[in-house]
Amino acid sequence: MLTLKDPVVLAQALIRCPSVTPDENGVLTQVQTWAKSLGFSVERPVFTDKNTPDIENLYARVGKNGPHLAFAGHTDVVPVGDEKAWNFPPFEGTIKDDKLYGRGAVDMKGGIACFIAAVARYLEKNPLKGSLSLLITNDEEGPGINGTIKLLKWAADKGEKWDATIVGEPTNPNNLGDMIKIGRRGSLSGVITVTGHQGHVAYPKRAANPINLVIKLCEALKNPVLDKGSENFEPSNLEITTIDTGNTATNVIPQHSVIRFNVRYNDNWTAETLKQEIKKRLDSVKLETKGSLVPTFKIDWVISPGGVFLTKNDELVGCLSNAIKTVTGRTPELSTSGGTSDARFIKDYCPVVEFGLVGKTMHMVDECVAIDDLEKLTKIYENFLATFFNT
Repeated sequence: MLTLKDPVVLAQALIRCPSVTPDENGVLTQVQTWAKSLGFSVERPVFTDKNTPDIENLYARVGKNGPHLAFAGHTDVVPVGDEKAWNFPPFEGTIKDDKLYGRGAVDMKGGIACFIAAVARYLEKNPLKGSLSLLITNDEEGPGINGTIKLLKWAADKGEKWDATIVGEPTNPNNLGDMIKIGRRGSLSGVITVTGHQGHVAYPKRAANPINLVIKLCEALKNPVLDKGSENFEPSNLEITTIDTGNTATNVIPQHSVIRFNVRYNDNWTAETLKQEIKKRLDSVKLETKGSLVPTFKIDWVISPGGVFLTKNDELVGCLSNAIKTVTGRTPELSTSGGTSDARFIKDYCPVVEFGLVGKTMHMVDECVAIDDLEKLTKIYENFLATFFNT
């Protein structure tokens, strides 16, 4: 029990499991061992889908009554890249100059360690007046198909209901206590395939270059801007992520070209209204015709579950904000900035907020977390648990 109250020891143990998506490599087994010792019942469902790797997940619960608080997170990590560029081995959990180094230190094995340590401290001092559960996936950094979205449905189908969830992603830009994420913009991706007519560059009238149309389509996608933001969200932005033609010859007009783009959109839009706007812009592009040789295009939408959302739950947000201020002295900013997270799935089941460590080094070489931050985050979670279950 003493070890479970120390977030540094727990974080080191998790880092030492090289759980690069989709490989579990013992990391969920480690969490299971700790959860069982704290009285949780644990299940390890595996979900599958075509063209994606099988993913092992973990669901644990202690308590049978409400209120029911869930903690959600992921044990998988991104690849280390060039391991020779690291000053400290990425899967050893080295401590140097009051920092813990390793892949996943902040994103987000450190956050999981802090929550488990907080639960251990809380349960040692208090009877549990409700229920706690852990929703842990090993597929957040990957496709996200066989992870949290299926784990939630699986648990809900078994009768599980939650009153609130904290996602332990690193939310703070500079200092612990800077920011709580209370919502996220939606994400929509598309693939535009432009088809022309291949030919010799010396005889352009006998061909139809798709790239000419690609340029116009990209201009239509980008201008004018989608919006100027809203009360709770920054402006929507559309980014063209790649243009692929696959033509290595300099004397051949290509047959095809493909545009890929992503939109991070705010609450001025829904996925459907945004699709309509993009289609309208593309259809407005005038095509150059050369006799019967007319380039054409088609758009395919990439499935991106989870749209824009905002958590309007004063009790949950206030409870967490007070815990943060008590421990750090900071009043956190309530933000909807950044990319997506698994909160986009959880919001369909209960109110959800995100709060974790400082994210400066996530996905970087020599990813690290301050030892002091691990202790403070544990105290924040413990303070939150005490308030949540006594309100």
